[in-house]
Amino acid sequence: MHVPALNALTQADPELAALIEGEAGRQHDTLRMIASENYVSQAVLEATGTVLTNKYSEGYAGKRYYEGQRFIDPIEELAVARARALFGVDHANVQPYSGSPANLAVYMALAKPGDTVMGMALPMGGHLTHGWSVSATGAWFRPVRYTVRQSDGRIDFDEVRDIALRERPKIIFSGGTAIPRTIDFPRFAEIAREVGAVLVADIAHIAGLIAGGAHPSPVGHAEIISTTTHKTLRGPRGAMLMSDEQHAKALDKAVFPGLQGGPHNHTTAGIAVALAEASTPSFSAYAHQIVANAKALAAALTDRGFDLVSGGTDNHLILLDLTTKNIGGKPAARALDRAGIETNYNTVPYDTRKPFDPSGVRLGTPALTTRGLTEAEMPQVAEWISRAVDAAIKDDEQSLDTIAGEVRDLLKSYPMPGWK
Repeated sequence: MHVPALNALTQADPELAALIEGEAGRQHDTLRMIASENYVSQAVLEATGTVLTNKYSEGYAGKRYYEGQRFIDPIEELAVARARALFGVDHANVQPYSGSPANLAVYMALAKPGDTVMGMALPMGGHLTHGWSVSATGAWFRPVRYTVRQSDGRIDFDEVRDIALRERPKIIFSGGTAIPRTIDFPRFAEIAREVGAVLVADIAHIAGLIAGGAHPSPVGHAEIISTTTHKTLRGPRGAMLMSDEQHAKALDKAVFPGLQGGPHNHTTAGIAVALAEASTPSFSAYAHQIVANAKALAAALTDRGFDLVSGGTDNHLILLDLTTKNIGGKPAARALDRAGIETNYNTVPYDTRKPFDPSGVRLGTPALTTRGLTEAEMPQVAEWISRAVDAAIKDDEQSLDTIAGEVRDLLKSYPMPGWK
């Protein structure tokens, strides 16, 4: 049963309530291994489901365009103060609705249409909003892109520096969506300073690892930090922008009134709760366990003959290249889903297949770790993944159903926030 119980919703809209109950049960019964997903705490669930959703609050604390803010202002101020303390930054803005609008605000604050911007190419592990062609950031600005070495899947900083010196971008983005290795923020900062660019660290995937001390921080290297508040940070679906004092006013103006109206106050409250949770010793232990689990899983998958982009992982993320398995990422991901293992198909660097039918599958350990799984369970997880991929190759649906049953049996011993 969903917790908190959906009593009023079940009475008012039983069809929708049944769908939500079904999704809660699915989340309980599957190994959720999409690297960008997690489980929020009961406290975050409660905060995001409050009457705060009723209130409009255009502007910032103390400078609103609507009255009735005597409780809303302290909530936003609390979230801002917790973000600044947790990450050690001069300034934080907790109003962006999600990661993509947060990154758009960075462009609005720093650049004009047609300016040159630089980021990791999407097929190499970057993000759409780092200047990829189908994104507004690729259409409105002049993007130049760096890659990874084909030999080892690592960022080639000689290439990054050569491109930056030649193209002189106004903004350089570090970070992405499928980077299994530690991001060298000092190297990026050195290159950005050399060419007079502003370095933006997009830490959406690794914010929780940074908060917990399991990944180096970009603070002191990147002038601006963009992040979502879910993923490894384990908060609600929202975003934050953090910066030095020099860029604070321009970023705030870009968020509001540049791109948004009123913030989502219920999300702000959930962010405040998650930031408080992320400041605890138990969260630091959680962040380090995410990495330990990912490393153990990577080793177990390697032992079973899987090819891992860059040969392994330093963080929460593993990118499998299934080329040698003679199966595409899409059918493999669908088979894994039927087997109770939720992943996503993903392009791998220098992929010869199309983006909608790529060669890779992306895995992550944040949600498994929230449920309480440790290194001890990772060989079993790898065994299930291997069996599911083999079953997909053989079109053996019965084996997939068998694995799903074994997964459900294991997860009965691991509680899930939001389900009883």
